[in-house]
Amino acid sequence: MDRSSRNRLTEKLLPQFGGETLFDAIGRAVCGAGCLPRKELYEAWEVARRVRRRFRGGRIVDLACGHGLLAQILLLLDDTSPLALAVDRRVPKSAATLAAAMNAAWPRLEGRIRFVETDLEGVELLHDDLVVSAHACGGLTDLVLDRAMEAGARVAVLPCCHDLKGADLWGLDGWLDGPLAMDVVRVARLRSQGYRVVTQQIPGDITPKNRLLLAEPNEALQLPLSASHSVPYTFGKLLS
Repeated sequence: MDRSSRNRLTEKLLPQFGGETLFDAIGRAVCGAGCLPRKELYEAWEVARRVRRRFRGGRIVDLACGHGLLAQILLLLDDTSPLALAVDRRVPKSAATLAAAMNAAWPRLEGRIRFVETDLEGVELLHDDLVVSAHACGGLTDLVLDRAMEAGARVAVLPCCHDLKGADLWGLDGWLDGPLAMDVVRVARLRSQGYRVVTQQIPGDITPKNRLLLAEPNEALQLPLSASHSVPYTFGKLLS
């Protein structure tokens, strides 16, 4: 099966997920919902399992979340995270359909994921949060990183759609292609702010934009005053 396909997963593809693994069970739930492109399932799964090998616990904040599947898989992989916030300027209406299918398969997810429609700047982040974003286009990836660094929070991003126009690539584009140079600059910026960085890749047959960046603050990094307290759900438009 072509894992990079943008075709929706539907009940016709249920036989492709007949195994007993967690991934197969998620695939069956997604097929039952009938609203998610195939590519997004594989991307979310490959990102989530790599993130959970490094980062445990904490509130999950999925920025530019789309259908919010990444946040839900992260909850399934580590039940010590109390809840997940899935944020986008426009959350697809079908996100509720997917969430209902996931809740039916795993009742423990009920009430633990909140969808919020708001600008990414409107989300107040906490020091203990796990901030994630899969394929936040162009400069949105930098915004996600900036927001995480402001809070001193752990962060994982899968960049895409690199906007090179006017970008400061530190002269690296003489040696590296533009998108790679931009991601190298992102790593350097995180390290300059006291972060430990790990770089990985998800399988290239899912997406050519497969560089995964994971970062966490060094122990000596001080908690920013702006992240010392928060009332998490008093902003934006809560979706049922």
